[in-house]
Amino acid sequence: MSILLITILYGCNEVQKPRIAIAGLAIESSTFSPAKTLESDFKARFGDDVFSYYPFLKKDSINRQRAEWIPTLRGHALPGGIVTREAYESLVTQTLKRLKENLPYDGLFFDIHGAMSVEGIDDPEGNFIKRVREVVGYNTLISTSMDLHGNVSHELTKESDLITCYRMAPHEDAIESKRRAVTNLLDRLESGKGKPLYKSRIEVPILLPGEKTSTRIEPGKSLYAKVNPETKKEGVIDAAIWMGYPWADEPRNHGVVVVYGDNKEAVKESSEYLAKSFWDVKNEFEFVAPVGTLEESVNLALESKTKPFIISDMGDNPTAGGAGDVTWTLDKLLKRKEFKNENGPSLIYASIPGPKLIKKALKLNIGDYVEGYVGAEVDNRYSAPILLKGIIKSIKKGDVNAKTELVIKTGSINVIVTEKRKPYHYIKDFTDLNLKPSESNIVVVKIGYLVPELYDINKGWIMALTPGGVDQDLFRLDYKRIKRPMFPIDSFTKDPDLKAVFVPVSN
Repeated sequence: MSILLITILYGCNEVQKPRIAIAGLAIESSTFSPAKTLESDFKARFGDDVFSYYPFLKKDSINRQRAEWIPTLRGHALPGGIVTREAYESLVTQTLKRLKENLPYDGLFFDIHGAMSVEGIDDPEGNFIKRVREVVGYNTLISTSMDLHGNVSHELTKESDLITCYRMAPHEDAIESKRRAVTNLLDRLESGKGKPLYKSRIEVPILLPGEKTSTRIEPGKSLYAKVNPETKKEGVIDAAIWMGYPWADEPRNHGVVVVYGDNKEAVKESSEYLAKSFWDVKNEFEFVAPVGTLEESVNLALESKTKPFIISDMGDNPTAGGAGDVTWTLDKLLKRKEFKNENGPSLIYASIPGPKLIKKALKLNIGDYVEGYVGAEVDNRYSAPILLKGIIKSIKKGDVNAKTELVIKTGSINVIVTEKRKPYHYIKDFTDLNLKPSESNIVVVKIGYLVPELYDINKGWIMALTPGGVDQDLFRLDYKRIKRPMFPIDSFTKDPDLKAVFVPVSN
């Protein structure tokens, strides 16, 4: 939309800009981890600070000019354990209070992840949006944006008027997807068309980890390539495929397809086509990289003639909901004879929390010897805390925005020790600690599929099937509450019913 058109639409008193609120809580929470997520972990932003999440809503942007925006509370937490009921209730209550202060609204941008688990609530996002509705009413158009690893319950679909999710994993289109949710909302408000007439939601009984459903490779690449063309059909506004989140044991955790628009037959055809397409390729999903035991992974890395060889320590991946402090892998590495000597193959281990060791190290200098226990304060089911002994190689002191990190050299292993669990995604995360991952023989990182910066430098990569709260071996997880049968955990004697199921309009 041009500036001229905006001026024509909104430049005089006769035309009122739509009033649109922003709210949301985003986290992936593993119910298979003993960790708990607290209110402080969400790092909530309020009022105008919320705009920092959305470059397409910066002050001079077209979309910012198209509406009167009322941001309330938007919280985003690093994936982790189940959210405490106290934290959830506090954040939701604060959101509702802020919404009440600025009623009424023409629209609401509901920006969530979709895989939040909360103590005592099976469908937190469904519960949250229902409570939002009780405040804003049903004349308000709600557009929901989600991660494709979120879960879409019937309640969440019903209470949302427009709903969409990412189409890429890794999520390089996250901002684009949020912009689409906002643009669809603005278009429906400005056109006066309001709520779409039809929404189809189809449950697909598949539950797979993101490391098997990356859109970098087939069949995820071709499956998600089918989504956008469906949105171009007459009568269809948007379409989405959710993979679901496999590390929470709740009835809503499974694949879902949602299509909505104003033409019932078009919505039906598109939703059934995408659901069948998903089901038809279920047996083709494979890990995005080679997988093996930790021993196999390390042996392969040691044989590599190129560097860096990257090992994904998957079972305790904090970006998927792991506690981030499982010591099982580090314990095994420290015991291997190849790394006992400082002249052995160089290895970076990222990372392990060790606040007590950091407290000791901060009283010493670079090059000094230090020892202290690290890890397993939250998740000690697989391995006890480790007494880490070595030389302080570097320290990055924390401030109000970040915690202290340091590197301890023991043998030929550089162990990154953090004050609080932290994923290592970016090269700068390493170089800030005077580490050069591209020059290390081996880099072991608590992650699943590699994020772009690590993917771009790898000269060999394997994903290790290690234990933890986000164990990639789903058969080792003790599911009790998900719907059954569920692929790949169960076998199917016949194909599931993948016919369109129309969800009522929100009011």
